[in-house]
Amino acid sequence: MSTLYRVGCAAGFSGDRLGVARPIVDEFLRLGEPACLIFESLAERTLALAQLDRRQNPALGFEPLLAEMLEPILADCLLNNIPIVGNFGAANPEGAASLIAKLAKAQGFPSIKIAIVRGDEISASVFMACLDQQSQDALSNSSLVSANVYLGAREIADALNDGAQIVVTGRVADPALTVGPLMAHFKKSWSDWNFLAQATMAGHLLECGAQVTGGYFADPGVKDVPDLASVGFPIIEFDEFGNCCVTKAPNTGGVVSLMTVTEQLLYEVHDPARYLTPDVIADISQAQLELTGENKVLLNKVLGHEKPATLKANICIDGGWLAEAEISYAGHHAYERAQLAAQIIRERLSDVLDLRIDYIGSASVFPSEDGSGPSFRAQGGFEDIRLRVAAAHMNKVIANQLCRELTALYTCGPAGGGGVRTSLRPRLNTLVAYVPRDLVKSSYEFFAGEQ
Repeated sequence: MSTLYRVGCAAGFSGDRLGVARPIVDEFLRLGEPACLIFESLAERTLALAQLDRRQNPALGFEPLLAEMLEPILADCLLNNIPIVGNFGAANPEGAASLIAKLAKAQGFPSIKIAIVRGDEISASVFMACLDQQSQDALSNSSLVSANVYLGAREIADALNDGAQIVVTGRVADPALTVGPLMAHFKKSWSDWNFLAQATMAGHLLECGAQVTGGYFADPGVKDVPDLASVGFPIIEFDEFGNCCVTKAPNTGGVVSLMTVTEQLLYEVHDPARYLTPDVIADISQAQLELTGENKVLLNKVLGHEKPATLKANICIDGGWLAEAEISYAGHHAYERAQLAAQIIRERLSDVLDLRIDYIGSASVFPSEDGSGPSFRAQGGFEDIRLRVAAAHMNKVIANQLCRELTALYTCGPAGGGGVRTSLRPRLNTLVAYVPRDLVKSSYEFFAGEQ
């Protein structure tokens, strides 16, 4: 057994850049050592959208770019024993497995071992008692769309140890995509909390893709990143002692530095001493980072504590309809004309809709619901302002009034408005519950469909 194992991440969200897996796989092939490729493409919002897709068509509900993601590297991974692990199953893991089997068959692999992780979908009987009163009231006034619990890494590891070449999951904790392969390779105990914590933070560094290699980090003149247009996606090198080195494939853009790794290490961590995951509670309060070479940063001294007694569940309920509408104003007094347009919409609709108004180009990133607050004004009085108005309502007809009223501003509003865009789409709301582990039955099985 090699003392070093590599995991590369080729997606940080659904819709991420295509083609980025190729340099990672090429580096794995060059090195010829044990490695795994993961795809993390399932945010909370993404799973909600997948549930909507599945409601409209039972054959859908998995990652829509799955074929484009896997086709270029699938054969090389299968031929060279590089397992692929991804939460690209989303709301329909079996559908994803079926597509992967067809892709493999078309490339000359008529029979491959695809494991599907089960158990993340839970019933109302499991989570109802775990909701607070406010959430119970929200559910009683709406309809349940889906409920998914965050699973850990054990089923991924067990499937890989059972010979899976590809593991398809739905909702698992993002770091679990990395923890599973590491636990499968190193055969560590599931109560080795320090190793699990170190593996979890390795997965946390990988899970957002290019964020740790300079994307979402760059700020010209302050935090410069070379060749960001060709940013390389991250690879971690992990040893049996839990030491984790973050790097990227050679001849790719971006950078791995103490700053990029520090930012990603702290990203979305509520309490550095108690980062809760299904597999372990990780403590990075004593963690150390060391630059060990060009684009190489070592992470160690992550501590671990026994895993939580509960698992987090996201419950999606029908949220009605979201209407969005925009119109642009440019030139002198553009801001004032946009404000007048907003006033018209407010006077005509505020009695039936709770409006969100933004002035893009002046003030669109502030929390104000009425467009007031800080603003940036262009010098010389020349401005380019795009008015955005949004509202949600359970009734589609009422929500659509916003789209019609803003469109009417072409001639019923201030001078010079143009470029109207409107959209009306279904909306999901999310509730959160913490479910006792013994109420969740997780497992894996090998895909038995047509290959």
